[in-house]
Amino acid sequence: MNTLNNSVRRTRAVLTVFLKEVRENLRDRRTLTSAFLTGPLLTPLMFVMLINFTINRELDKADKPLKVPVIGAQYAPNLVDALKAGGVVPQPAIADPEAAVRNQEIDLALRIRADYPKAWRKGEPVQVEVIYDSSQRDANTPVERVTKLIEGYARVQGAMRLVARGLSPATANPVVVAKRDQATAQSRAVLLFNILPYLFVLTLFIGGMYLAIDLTAGERERQSLEPLFANPVPRWKIFLGKLAAICAFSTASLVICLVGFSIVGRFVPAEKLGMELHLGPSFALHVLLLQLPMIVLLGALQSMVAAFAKSYREAQTYVSLLMMLPILPSVALMVMPIKPQNWMYAVPLLGQHLGILDLVRGTGVSPLHLAYCLGGSALAAIIAAGVTMQLYRSERLAISG
Repeated sequence: MNTLNNSVRRTRAVLTVFLKEVRENLRDRRTLTSAFLTGPLLTPLMFVMLINFTINRELDKADKPLKVPVIGAQYAPNLVDALKAGGVVPQPAIADPEAAVRNQEIDLALRIRADYPKAWRKGEPVQVEVIYDSSQRDANTPVERVTKLIEGYARVQGAMRLVARGLSPATANPVVVAKRDQATAQSRAVLLFNILPYLFVLTLFIGGMYLAIDLTAGERERQSLEPLFANPVPRWKIFLGKLAAICAFSTASLVICLVGFSIVGRFVPAEKLGMELHLGPSFALHVLLLQLPMIVLLGALQSMVAAFAKSYREAQTYVSLLMMLPILPSVALMVMPIKPQNWMYAVPLLGQHLGILDLVRGTGVSPLHLAYCLGGSALAAIIAAGVTMQLYRSERLAISG
């Protein structure tokens, strides 16, 4: 009975601190804006708007008539006709196409050499120059489109030459490559939406950041931490109550973000690219499960870093540097595209990143990978919380200035 009463008293102390911090910060407009508006709502909206703009722009470029200056069009009228049939609108020749491309006046230009007719009549290979700047991202789609049209025209003319000589067109292609793509429409979505794991972790981070700073460095600066420590309550209970408040705000921020993505995700024209994107309730619940230990880990790390600061502004600087941590897995996988191994799921942040990509791909997270992910991140969260508890025992934490 005594053991039960002691347990209730310990829980009551943590709950009292938790409710106090939540109640006070629900009145703070800055905390509410960062936790429930800036990250969780604006992130899915801006992401979907950007994706829609990019997809529609690229598809528009691929479909609409493409104006291309052609130098020497009179030397290859049949080629020019083939380009017209493919949606290319030949434009008058310009004096210096190289300079025009470098100055971004045009995306690309074609140059047909004066010896084109002579070489063509002899059956010799002829050269058509595609002048472009590969550093201009806008030029990639038009260049690829024109190049495919020229290559298609070349294949047709080559086959006709073989037929004229009594040979089968297949003679020029003794080996035919047959590609068997095993990717599904949903698994291809990873190519476009591989930034989602970073956005979810960033939402978690921002959701609890201002609360973590205010509950540590903020109270220290306002000199309200010392009276709180003067109460006959163990410091570790005070820390757990504050950590629970930070985790509550972070969790609410993530839930709002997941609901936002499940709604606006329906407006992503993924089917235009042959992709499928499922961000519904099942996806949201699995992401929330994967992020549970990360919520505690980030809250403990933010509290730890803020504990070293003597003022709110100083803590903002320190915690902002910590914000670079969530981007590391995304950058690492983009720079070094490696095949996931089982042990990688046990690495905090990296495991969540890989698990969410598995969900986007549609393969799901296997029980083994889920256990690695939750276990590794939970262990790191316990260590971070333990270190922060030790900082809370220091008398210097309660002293401002």
